[in-house]
Amino acid sequence: MDINYLHRELITTEDGSSSLKLLDVEEQYHSIHGARNESLHIYINAGLKYWSDKAEVHILEAGFGTGLNALLTLQQKSSQVIHYETIEAFPLSMEEVVMLNYISNMDEESKRKYYAMHACMADKIIRMNEHFYFRKRIDDIRKVALPESQYDLVYFDMFSPDIQPDLWSESVFQKVYRSLKNSGILVTYCAKGDVKRALKAVGFELESLPGPQGKREITRAIKR
Repeated sequence: MDINYLHRELITTEDGSSSLKLLDVEEQYHSIHGARNESLHIYINAGLKYWSDKAEVHILEAGFGTGLNALLTLQQKSSQVIHYETIEAFPLSMEEVVMLNYISNMDEESKRKYYAMHACMADKIIRMNEHFYFRKRIDDIRKVALPESQYDLVYFDMFSPDIQPDLWSESVFQKVYRSLKNSGILVTYCAKGDVKRALKAVGFELESLPGPQGKREITRAIKR
């Protein structure tokens, strides 16, 4: 499918938070039922909080998008040290970033950090605070080399397999599997049968968890 991923428009989801829509296809960056609620439910509650007793967590995010997952992770009130690495093939322009309303009620310091995540140089590690280190890579998950046994947690938040099935292939999941530490987890909004079979084929043990509003279930995959 030939899609222009830079052809997109701002939308507002049902919980009042912003998202973007690809104009070439019926595909949103987040659930229309609520961008913020979806990200909290899947990536924070089913992902980060899984490791709530761990002093230091290494996270890989596949699909930085609007930066909402990174922002919500940064906002967690904890002494836990987070090393956050994200991969994005089609970064937003700063004009698009300033239209998003995630930081509308935040203090100036929080706004500065959110903008810094979008504006930072690729591959440069920046220290957001004493507990949060951030690195962004402008690359394609299918092509990028990942270190082995590096991450505790993967936020897999790519465009859906309906429009880009090769991002959800066994070859991609094998790469991600190898990059996780033993007992590391991957969390994703997708619960399609083909995706689950691909995850199982590379060695993941799967858990089907209740989804956010508008979605029956989500997937958590564990490297045993």
